[in-house]
Amino acid sequence: MAGLMTKLLLMAVQKPSKKGKLKVIKWLQKKKLLTSRVLCSRCGQKMKLTRNSKISDGYNWVCRSKNHRGVKSSRSVRTGSLFEKSKISLPSWLTFIYRFSQGLHLRQIDMMQDRIARSSKTLSRMAKVLRKICTKAMKEYQKRRRQQMGGQQEFVVIDESNFRHKRKYGRGRASTTWRRRKWVFGMLGVKHNLRRPILRLVTRRSRNHLIPIIVKHVRPGTILISDEWRAYRGVLANMGYRHFTVNHSHWFVDPNTGAHSQHLERAWLSYKTRVWRLRGNRTEKMLKEHLALIEWTNWLGERHRRGVLGRLFRDIYHQFPV
Repeated sequence: MAGLMTKLLLMAVQKPSKKGKLKVIKWLQKKKLLTSRVLCSRCGQKMKLTRNSKISDGYNWVCRSKNHRGVKSSRSVRTGSLFEKSKISLPSWLTFIYRFSQGLHLRQIDMMQDRIARSSKTLSRMAKVLRKICTKAMKEYQKRRRQQMGGQQEFVVIDESNFRHKRKYGRGRASTTWRRRKWVFGMLGVKHNLRRPILRLVTRRSRNHLIPIIVKHVRPGTILISDEWRAYRGVLANMGYRHFTVNHSHWFVDPNTGAHSQHLERAWLSYKTRVWRLRGNRTEKMLKEHLALIEWTNWLGERHRRGVLGRLFRDIYHQFPV
């Protein structure tokens, strides 16, 4: 994002004064993450933003109309926003949103020391809220654009990888639903420096499970590169794709065609590290959310003109219109 946003975030965290809180509220109103106009539920008149030192935000909406017969009507500055049901301060929320857009590289204990939240449970809930926003935005994009890849200038690498939950030091019981392997089918579109993944959790790696996903998301005539897994053998070439394979038991790069799957193999390492670090593969539902978040980052976040943080603010505004 712009340097002004970074400066505002640092100011909000380091100097939570009355003036600093007002600047945060005004900035959030400018970005349409907080409402800038509230009507009184009693008289219908426009309420006024007033300082209130008794509440954590420092300000709230107040209406002192004579029609109230001396009864003051007030509402929170968070009315109708993402932060309405949360007790976390607005500067802390801004800081966490910024950390989330950077991939949550800091440990939860470090964020607790930075006073973003008091417990890891609260941080997990905040991350869950933002993951749902990104997942919903990705689903809406899939409905509008069908999320297709490939063509003349983009080739697609396909592969499967196991995301099974790993117990720490091999201790503890393994859940019955996680004793079997959790296969994720991945397709990575490669176009110059652009990488676009599509990640789907599948119950089996059979032809009936994988081929329909390829047909749905990859345009006909696209170059497909894969290993010699039998589910692809003799099928993709007959469906209008230019299919190249590499035999990993002999070499990593095919000496005749030059085909290799190193783009996706390197991506698997990055995706698994991110999911395992955030413990996102404990349940199937959580794993799907983390896979959708990876897609959102590459398809929507990094392609936004203001970066991942700008796209996250945009999706928050669209899902919590004020």
